Amino acid sequence: MDNIKKLKAIIAGLASIAVILAIVFFFVWRDRQAMIEDLTIDKEALTEELVSLQGEYSVLSSDNDSLNLQLDREREKVDQLLERIQKTEASNRSKIRQYEKELGTLRSIMKHYIVQIDSLNTLNTELRKDAADARRIAKESAEKYAQLSKTTDEYAKLVEKGSEVKGRGVNVVAINKSNKETDRSSRVVKLKTCLSLVENSIAQKGPMVVYIRVKGPDGILMTNDQQRLFTSASEQMVYTESREVDYQGVEVEVCVYFAAEQGFTKGLYTVEAYTAAGLLGTGEILLK
Repeated sequence: MDNIKKLKAIIAGLASIAVILAIVFFFVWRDRQAMIEDLTIDKEALTEELVSLQGEYSVLSSDNDSLNLQLDREREKVDQLLERIQKTEASNRSKIRQYEKELGTLRSIMKHYIVQIDSLNTLNTELRKDAADARRIAKESAEKYAQLSKTTDEYAKLVEKGSEVKGRGVNVVAINKSNKETDRSSRVVKLKTCLSLVENSIAQKGPMVVYIRVKGPDGILMTNDQQRLFTSASEQMVYTESREVDYQGVEVEVCVYFAAEQGFTKGLYTVEAYTAAGLLGTGEILLK
């Protein structure tokens, strides 16, 4: 009987211990499940933050190649961390906490890059504005230069025009053997063409050649020997006779003589007087 009583006591004790252990196990299991649920929530929140960080990194870009390479490396780190989190059990508390720290570091680095990109964008905006201002100023300067060149050219042309020596009072007379004037064609030995080179203080001073072109009654240019050429106002022409005069900016009279080897016939003779600058004037004489 005593043994039976002892056995019952032992069984009762073991049962009590089992109940106690079951109660302890239940509380431990409940706490562990609560911790796992919390860690699972942390893991999901960490995953969401990393996905959000991926999106934020994806829109970051700059015009700086070196900075873009750095951004690519950071994007790769975010991708790798996300992959590690997805492969880690939620119950691994130490790893989850480590990943949270890494996420914080990655987010801090991203904020640093955002500041850099904003600074670069601001600088680029200022540089683009400066470049636009420089192009505008260059364009305005080019336009002013073109206008100034045009004005200068116009002034130069005016000065060139104003520096030309003009002629006036072209007078043609016929001379006989006695060196007297006549209008009888049979007695004429030469034509005398006189004109004045007018005063011009800004004209080039020095030797100047006056050319005459004599046209007979038939309108044909008269010459004695082979054709002689001169250039006047960029046009090359044949002349009948010429004479050089020393022009010093004051009015001077010039007379050019022409004796036709073939003689003179009745009719109207026309004489044109030129310098290298252009036509000085024309004159006529009617021979009977």
